Amino acid sequence: MRLTPLLLLSCLVPMSTAVFAAAPAPEIQRPVGTPQAIGAVHTLRAIPEACARLEGVFTGEAATPYKYTAVRTDPQCQPRARFVDYAKAQPSEAKGWKLNDVIRVPAAACPKQQAVVRVWRKPADNKPVLDGQGSARVYLEDAKKDAAAGKPLPAVTLYAAEMKVEGKGCAG
Repeated sequence: MRLTPLLLLSCLVPMSTAVFAAAPAPEIQRPVGTPQAIGAVHTLRAIPEACARLEGVFTGEAATPYKYTAVRTDPQCQPRARFVDYAKAQPSEAKGWKLNDVIRVPAAACPKQQAVVRVWRKPADNKPVLDGQGSARVYLEDAKKDAAAGKPLPAVTLYAAEMKVEGKGCAG
């Protein structure tokens, strides 16, 4: 039996869509970032509800060409979400996490190389209970009693991020 190109293509299309379907689409769609120079610290993304900002830098080192860190935005900020360690959280859709953002930043000295930061979000049902007047109220004495009784705190949205360098480095 001889396979025609059209028949061969019709067999490959379902397989390729199955491969691409495995990778979830991020909630936020963004273009590739501005190329960054070695040693230039840059903001990848702010997460205001977690009082955090993700910063990155190309190091110029072969072993670790890019580093990123979560930085607290303001000591006075009261977070409504938490940024957690990716390795400990091991986010996945099966665990209730959503791929929130994919940030791609090319190296200015080597555009074939990109830092790719994937930000995951685990939403929490932390909608406040409204009283008869339609307001959410937290009473200090009640909160103190709950804390003394060992009641768990309400769940908050969690964020985690992983970083990988993709593409080949340029010979220098």
